[in-house]
Amino acid sequence: MDFNWLRTFVSAAETANFRRTAELLFLSQPTVTVHIKLLEKEIGAQLFVREGRNIVLTEEGRRYLSYAKRMLAVYDEGVADLHSYQQGFSSTLTIAISPLIADTILPYVLKRFINKYPQVEISIRIIESIDIEASIMAEEVDIGLSCLPARDPKVKNHSLYRDSLVFVAPHDGFDSERAHPLDAEEILETNTLLTHNHPGYWEELCQIIKVKYPRVKMMKVSQVHITKRFIVEGLGVSFLPGSTVRRELLEGRLLEIDCPSIPLPEAHTYALMKYEHSVQKEFLKFLSNYRI
Repeated sequence: MDFNWLRTFVSAAETANFRRTAELLFLSQPTVTVHIKLLEKEIGAQLFVREGRNIVLTEEGRRYLSYAKRMLAVYDEGVADLHSYQQGFSSTLTIAISPLIADTILPYVLKRFINKYPQVEISIRIIESIDIEASIMAEEVDIGLSCLPARDPKVKNHSLYRDSLVFVAPHDGFDSERAHPLDAEEILETNTLLTHNHPGYWEELCQIIKVKYPRVKMMKVSQVHITKRFIVEGLGVSFLPGSTVRRELLEGRLLEIDCPSIPLPEAHTYALMKYEHSVQKEFLKFLSNYRI
């Protein structure tokens, strides 16, 4: 059996149109027809019937489709693994990373890891922290870098970093010598507090703030990079991990405000793994050597 026949069959089943299948696979339409007829002869069953200009799977075609997809997946996986081996990769590592971590520590660490371990083929999946544990359990990824610890005892937690929170506001246009003293309470009560941009600390922090400053207006913003943009544009203030606003503070786009009246929690970064195989251990050891 030719795997090209299977690929043509799966594409035709998904598009329900031989002409569209030909366009997607860069084949002529007669070639698509030939592939289907050869496959039908090989397995001894009719796979499609025509309905006007379109085609519809027969009952046999529907039953066979899932098997065809599985055979193609195994074939493609084998070819991809062989190509990786030919390119010098001796192992693979699939990493799930939360958007926040991807925007802060990932580029810095990943570049150095690739340079040191060129034989490891890296795949990156950007997944929200709340969903990383499920990907680990389903063995879709080898290791996860998350803002949340795992709850399942089968998943191993490794605390990587602790990050102090910083109360940040838009720059007021004054330099440090001419600036007026900034009062955290006044800023909180005259600005919108942008919350829930980090999955780890906002529930606790909101309760503390509501007790101390019940008049504070809050607005949930789910991403740190959007929160920073909103603050720069004067739409509010927030408590963010120091590593996420370091550049903006140095460049003068944001101001750090001392807020001694609120006991601030810390933001954490965790490495989650189901198995501690050699490549996972090497990556974890490498991560532990870098403090971002």
